[in-house]
Amino acid sequence: MFLKRFIYKYILRRKYYRYGSCNRCGDCCTKIYVRHRKGIIKDEAEFYKLQKLHPFYSGLSIVEKNENGIMFKCKHFNTEKHQCNIHKFRSSICRKYPSEDLFKFNAYISEKCGYYFKPIDKFSDILKNEQKRMSSKH
Repeated sequence: MFLKRFIYKYILRRKYYRYGSCNRCGDCCTKIYVRHRKGIIKDEAEFYKLQKLHPFYSGLSIVEKNENGIMFKCKHFNTEKHQCNIHKFRSSICRKYPSEDLFKFNAYISEKCGYYFKPIDKFSDILKNEQKRMSSKH
């Protein structure tokens, strides 16, 4: 466990462990925010440029636009069977979903999702370290 914690925290710079597995709810394929270099895609012009540059984006269609950005759905998700039509050939973005990067832009994991996250560090340990740091300043 020490090695796993070390790799996640110090090499991968993660704050959470991901647990669970896909239960085929489809929310991650039908209600998606997509992040690009600058953050979540927020305008249609940017999205259409990305579609020309990378095949992943051509598999998406716009569902809605809100204060966070544009929401997409994947054209490859079969809503009747609740599975991906190109599962073996899906993008690395899909293979890595969900990642803790979701939290960086206020997204969430659906309550129906089979995945969940747990912090690497316990809150009580973080609090103790912060209290030590604050007391050493005074």
